Amino acid sequence: MTTQEVMIQKSNSLFVPTYSRFPVMIAEGYGCVLKDSENKEYLDFLAGIAVCSLGHCHPRITDAVCQQIKKLVHVSNLFHTFPQTRLADMLVANSFADRVFFANSGAEVNEAAIKLARKYGGEGRYEIISLEGSFHGRTLAAVTATGQPKFHKGFEPLPKGFRYAPFGNIAALEELISEKTCAILLEPVQGEGGVRPLPESYLKAIRTLCDKHDLLLIFDEVQVGMGRTGSLFAYQQTCVTPDVMTLAKALGNGLPIGALLTTERIAPVFSPGTHASTFGGNPIASAAAVAVMEIMLEEGFLEGVQARGRYMTEKLSELIGKYKHLLSGVRGLGLIQGLVLTEEGVGHGAEIVNKMFDRGVLINFAGNAVLRFIPPLIVTEKEIDLMIQELSSTLASI
Repeated sequence: MTTQEVMIQKSNSLFVPTYSRFPVMIAEGYGCVLKDSENKEYLDFLAGIAVCSLGHCHPRITDAVCQQIKKLVHVSNLFHTFPQTRLADMLVANSFADRVFFANSGAEVNEAAIKLARKYGGEGRYEIISLEGSFHGRTLAAVTATGQPKFHKGFEPLPKGFRYAPFGNIAALEELISEKTCAILLEPVQGEGGVRPLPESYLKAIRTLCDKHDLLLIFDEVQVGMGRTGSLFAYQQTCVTPDVMTLAKALGNGLPIGALLTTERIAPVFSPGTHASTFGGNPIASAAAVAVMEIMLEEGFLEGVQARGRYMTEKLSELIGKYKHLLSGVRGLGLIQGLVLTEEGVGHGAEIVNKMFDRGVLINFAGNAVLRFIPPLIVTEKEIDLMIQELSSTLASI
């Protein structure tokens, strides 16, 4: 056995079996390329599931982390710190928000949003409506908010207070609103649900319902925020502004950090002692996130994401005519793209992902419907061309 095989075998014997991992031991990465312990390279169109949006080991983020770790690692939120305050200031200055709460992950900030909505609703108003096909995290409340029964199985009884509206059906959503409702929670683009952008007209209608019934509109931008769609936040490509927005994943480019953003009107619902996070916004993760924000806000960065997103859409679309039995369309925004599979293609989804892995390209299969492409936002047209070349060869082999 190779050293890599020995270590994979040991890994499989040590961990709780919650993951189906690729048979590889990743050792290092730079930019859009990962390398395993046997020095095989992989072109990364997965980016740690939309986390490493500035690529692996970005020098400016690495430097920010190294400088901070020599100064201060942790003091808890009993104290103010410079990196955390600077990050909050940048988020507020570049969004609708006035106030920020930091945690460590997307699930945690979605939990915070759920608690905030229930506190806002007051006595008797505790129900939250989310959408079928949504994904909001793995903690018990967040997984219950997720509108996919497969994630609920085995964890019943689930917490009460969550209802699910059919995707795109505003009349059905309105029928779910009652005197118990306090919020509507959604992703502007469903990621795990199959890269499904919500039409702007649908978002506008939901905003109208929230205003009419005094409900909080919560946007979960954990996967699609931080430049992924070609704007800093996905909501900025619409005329709809949420009351609460959650971020994580790409915010720290691999360092664990999540953020809940809201307004001055809503923030006082949380008072000291009502919610907290021991590690939330710790100095190291905040320093990394400040560097991420600085890079993404530089002139031309987001325009470059938009241009490369259009290029990837064009190249993916060209494959449809060649493989009509497997592919039916492309959907997404910016650099979150889904290649929609036909009924026949869906049966080969996992096979395609595994064959691409063997060819040294990392992608995944989402929502039992699409091949999902979420490369680092720094991906080049040359790297997109290489992925398309390998994908075309893979599809030809099916």
